[in-house]
Amino acid sequence: MSSISVKNIIKSYGKKKDKVIALNDISFEVKEGEIFGIIGPDGAGKTSLFRILTTLLLADSGTAIVDGLDVIKEFEKIRKRVGYMPGRFSLYQDLTVKENLDFFATIFNTSIEENYSLIKDIYLQIEPFKDRRAGKLSGGMKQKLALSCALIHRPVVLFLDEPTTGVDAVSRKEFWEMLKGLKAQGITILVSTPYMDEAMLCDNVALLQKGKVLSINTPAGVITDFKYPLMAVKAKGMLPLLEQLKAMETVKDAYPFGEYHHVVIKNEQLVQQVRDTLSNSSLSDLQMKRVEADIEDCFIDLMKEK
Repeated sequence: MSSISVKNIIKSYGKKKDKVIALNDISFEVKEGEIFGIIGPDGAGKTSLFRILTTLLLADSGTAIVDGLDVIKEFEKIRKRVGYMPGRFSLYQDLTVKENLDFFATIFNTSIEENYSLIKDIYLQIEPFKDRRAGKLSGGMKQKLALSCALIHRPVVLFLDEPTTGVDAVSRKEFWEMLKGLKAQGITILVSTPYMDEAMLCDNVALLQKGKVLSINTPAGVITDFKYPLMAVKAKGMLPLLEQLKAMETVKDAYPFGEYHHVVIKNEQLVQQVRDTLSNSSLSDLQMKRVEADIEDCFIDLMKEK
């Protein structure tokens, strides 16, 4: 059964001359109890989508159902049944950790004690700082507080808009461990992120670029759909190397990827030809190796094709 159903959502900003289409005919389904990732760079339309689904913004057209409720006709019911953690830290900076949590519990006619079992594993990490003002917390602690506040009324669907942006790698890892625990308790989670490595931690993902869905699949399925041979190449002169790769007719695409350039070759029969061409070039310290595509390679390929 679907926990979230989005059909043909369109959202634009501005008037005719300066109109910007944020969401262009978006459709997808999220099953109950899964972690579904909306993956895309800044400006892809992720925040607009989340605001529509949490009833904070109206779409121009299309329909959206959350936990069986229409986001327009039944917005009041939805607000009681979902948790929302926006991209920017939006809690009260001058209130303490406990005061923020108490405040959000009061809004939803509940208490910390009533739903403590849901937030216990998260709140225990910030409880030693319960009397510290929220504005004085580290990025990771702010993240945990915001998640606790989004969960205090025991929502059935949790919306997390780029929750790990701006936090350190350890906090990011801890946060995703928390999400696994929430999923185990039956909460449906829709999470957006610009980090491709986080896409691999989702059950299903929608790759979003400039308001359009490029692909909807499991992370493994996205990678399986990548059909081209891929090589990692580096040399002493990385810029001349990239220019040479882009000029080769046998190469479909080439782009910087860490300390290497990733080279997408048009078909398997041309791999040796690419190797020979590079080996016979004047590039020094040349290194080449076959590599498997990851989800970032797949996203780049989909983005350029569509």
